[in-house]
Amino acid sequence: MENSSVITATNLVKKYGDLEVVRDIDFSVPTGQCFGLLGPNGAGKSTTMRMIMGLSEVTGGTLTVFGKPASGMARDIKAKIGLVPQESNLDPDITVLENLYAFGRYFALPKDVIEERSKKLLEFMQLSDKQHAPVNALSGGMKRRLTIARALIGDPEMVILDEPTTGLDPQARVLIWKQLLELKKDGRTLLLTTHYMDEAQRLCDQIVIIDGGKILDHGTPEELISRRVKGFVFEVQKPHAPGSSADRWDQEDIGDSVLYFVEDTAEFIADLPEDAIYLHRPANLEDVFLRLTGRQLREN
Repeated sequence: MENSSVITATNLVKKYGDLEVVRDIDFSVPTGQCFGLLGPNGAGKSTTMRMIMGLSEVTGGTLTVFGKPASGMARDIKAKIGLVPQESNLDPDITVLENLYAFGRYFALPKDVIEERSKKLLEFMQLSDKQHAPVNALSGGMKRRLTIARALIGDPEMVILDEPTTGLDPQARVLIWKQLLELKKDGRTLLLTTHYMDEAQRLCDQIVIIDGGKILDHGTPEELISRRVKGFVFEVQKPHAPGSSADRWDQEDIGDSVLYFVEDTAEFIADLPEDAIYLHRPANLEDVFLRLTGRQLREN
């Protein structure tokens, strides 16, 4: 493993019997960056995350975390990792502050250290005025912020975030994004899974898109957008179409409309009929994701 990488996967494979869920993938997570592991349901990302956390054995290839094999992860390595699970698992029978105290004891931290860190973390996550409130009295956004604070009580070098803002209102999401960016500025490594492509585009330095257990593409958000969908998207209602030959423009039929991916917006608009009905916007990571993984609904 390079000194600059917290996680390195090489030819990583995971099988359940004859079913190959992760298929010979390679990636590395640089220190101090936010790394996004994205994919639709059933893509293999949750299995990959479980192997990274040492909760599932590696079938083939190698996977190291902080330079040590992820399988049979030692306690000193686990202590460097903070986990924000997708589902809330806070203790509902005790207060906000008591949740942090209880978790701090799992790390065998001295009482004075727990007190100092708890105070700072509640301030950081804007929960100081709720420290004596029972968990059940918190809103969904407050519970997520408390879960993140709890993950930081051990002062981890890497924080694993499994869909940290699912179900939250825009204000709560923006606040959590701001605090996650502060964590990155502080030098912590973030490993993020999310179904919100705007979240990944805003937070991630590097992204891997996985489906069918294989990596479909890897790069910065800007690289992925440039490589896969060009700079702008026009959604043109049928039956209107550009006057040029059909294969001139990069396009995708989505039913009632056709998406056109272009670099020169003026040239494309000039090629449209005068009565064409269309919307246009900058291309984004969601366009990339849907192009690579398809638009078919995944139920699993």
